[in-house]
Amino acid sequence: MSDLTAAFARLDRGSRTLHGISATLLPFTPDGAIDFDAFATHVSRTNAAGLDVAVNMDTGFGNLLTPAERLAVIDATRATLGPGARFYAAAIADPTATDPIPSYHTGIDEITARGGIPVIVQSRALHGLAPVDLASAYTEIIAGCEEALAFELGSMFAAHGEIWDDDGYARILDIAPIVGAKHSSLDRATELRRLAARDRDRPEFRVYTGNDLAIDMVAYGSDYLLGLSTFAPEAFAARDRAFADGSLDFLAWNDALQHLGNVGFRAPVPAYKHSAAVFLHLTGGLPHATIHPLAPRREHAEADRELLADCARRLDRLALPA
Repeated sequence: MSDLTAAFARLDRGSRTLHGISATLLPFTPDGAIDFDAFATHVSRTNAAGLDVAVNMDTGFGNLLTPAERLAVIDATRATLGPGARFYAAAIADPTATDPIPSYHTGIDEITARGGIPVIVQSRALHGLAPVDLASAYTEIIAGCEEALAFELGSMFAAHGEIWDDDGYARILDIAPIVGAKHSSLDRATELRRLAARDRDRPEFRVYTGNDLAIDMVAYGSDYLLGLSTFAPEAFAARDRAFADGSLDFLAWNDALQHLGNVGFRAPVPAYKHSAAVFLHLTGGLPHATIHPLAPRREHAEADRELLADCARRLDRLALPA
């Protein structure tokens, strides 16, 4: 038994292969346009590191993009990855619609037509539904779709997010085409209940942690769909390989990445996308640290830059040859 296997014997649930999906940052040029060249480079980098790509998520400013811009991002993703490569994309409802389901269908059709897997982003029009009505709505949303992910998002990230009650989540588990769900409450106890429900009711279902403040949830049985992984895809891949190998190097990588997460996702949480752009610019991954013109920014950008530079140095030390 490896050192890590022994250390996590009471924590790691089952023998599933860890699946990492990166909620990919969408870069912008200094004049406020989408930087598709930088985006293609970052998508290629993420894929080459061994992580799957998810676009138009919160990290990709999906709720701030027009439908045409979201479609252009999906097309750019497919063109960059080439035919047949797996990717995920947010299906986002029209926020002005009383009935969001037709616009969900449009988004899902655009994603699946290009070989992507939809991630159903919540809509405020569906907030507060009784569990049976929630399940009915999601069943209608994914009608005709072979595979999709659900997504529950804490309101600290965005106003359209909602954390379901346990009964509502259990009913989502019963919807066969929904093969997994991203969970972003930033609350370990709630995510552990999600894992318990998964283990009890549908063991093949994947709980994708979105807790950027507790990325070690993978040791408790979660997979991940994280915005934090877009800061440093290769470092996340190194952590995941160490986990798969049962190496204690997992702990060092995880600690350094969690330090980066604590810095990048400190309050106000939505400004993490600004931190991601600054970090990627600092480390040579992006030509600019520009984000969507309407997205929140760090108030003290220079201080943020210094903190993120220290995080980068810590990861660099781990990457040095032994």
